[in-house]
Amino acid sequence: MSKHHKVTQKPISEVAKFMKNLIPANIPEVYALNSVFDNIASEESIRTGVIAFRDFLYLFFDRLILEGHLYATPPNKPSSMTDYPFLDGISNLLAEIGYHGVLAESGDSLLVTQISSQTAAKITNSNMIKCLRFLTICGFVFSTIDLDSKNIKILEALPLEASYPNNPIMLTGLKALSVANMELRTTRRFWNDHNLLLCDYRPIKAEPTETGEIVKDYLHPLPDKVREFALKLHQRYTNRGMTCSVRILGDINFAYADISKSKKILSPTDIYALSVWQISISMKNGYCIFVRPKKVNKYTQIIEKFPLALQEKITAGYGCDRKRGKSCQGGCQGISIPLDNSIFDIAEDIEIWIDNEAPSLHKQ
Repeated sequence: MSKHHKVTQKPISEVAKFMKNLIPANIPEVYALNSVFDNIASEESIRTGVIAFRDFLYLFFDRLILEGHLYATPPNKPSSMTDYPFLDGISNLLAEIGYHGVLAESGDSLLVTQISSQTAAKITNSNMIKCLRFLTICGFVFSTIDLDSKNIKILEALPLEASYPNNPIMLTGLKALSVANMELRTTRRFWNDHNLLLCDYRPIKAEPTETGEIVKDYLHPLPDKVREFALKLHQRYTNRGMTCSVRILGDINFAYADISKSKKILSPTDIYALSVWQISISMKNGYCIFVRPKKVNKYTQIIEKFPLALQEKITAGYGCDRKRGKSCQGGCQGISIPLDNSIFDIAEDIEIWIDNEAPSLHKQ
């Protein structure tokens, strides 16, 4: 059996539905902004613009669900289920329009005079035209360029004026979110990350968002009781001293680790590597919990009281699939427990299980 990572591409419509669910449903109407945005617009305009941009993204993904197959072509060798160069291109192009675009005094247009060399190198002229055409069916208007021309070269046609007549304040939101994405990210920015398409407004705030609120934001599509259980787990272990690290690299991971004895400052990736358990959202596994048991031999008598299906999962363990002679299926992430109504059959067992994996934590 091949040991290489085999990827089954998901249709762009399914990817769009998945990503649409990651957009925060409840963006607060009032919060203080980072001083970086003082020269862009008033705080009220920026907050209103962010909500308008969120609404634009709903329309964007609805269009992608219906017509995305006409624009988004999967690569010959996809690296993940969601690997669509069109998505990479359009998210980076939106960031370029927002970041480099000069907002008109009236706020109803952005004048783009440059596109970064990285974006220009990554997106071919034909794909850039394809991205701009898709944005036009989502409500954008590019008044300084004829996208139907056969000989148009985008970089030579700059400056590019972009407007959004349906709700012009959206451009202010795009501008602020693009600046935050470029300048205020606390993690390294990758070409194929889609934070802008997820409307991650949190970096524009003056004060950091409490991790429990971020967990709640991302779990909003779940049934109420399932979401409440996951939030209860989050609170249980953060109250006991675990650090929750948010890691967004295509998948969304909330990793929980006891780093109280660490003598150095740990990055989100470091904490992820040390995590005992995680709340995870991915195209492949959906919404689930991962547990990484390493002390099973110390509480075997407790495990024997768990339901048989859970016992078998724990006994089978976890680890690198390639080392087991199989193709990579992400087995190193831990033992997966779906976050759905079936979790209530083993809810107490999960708490007991994690408690025994982290016995040194202060118990409430």
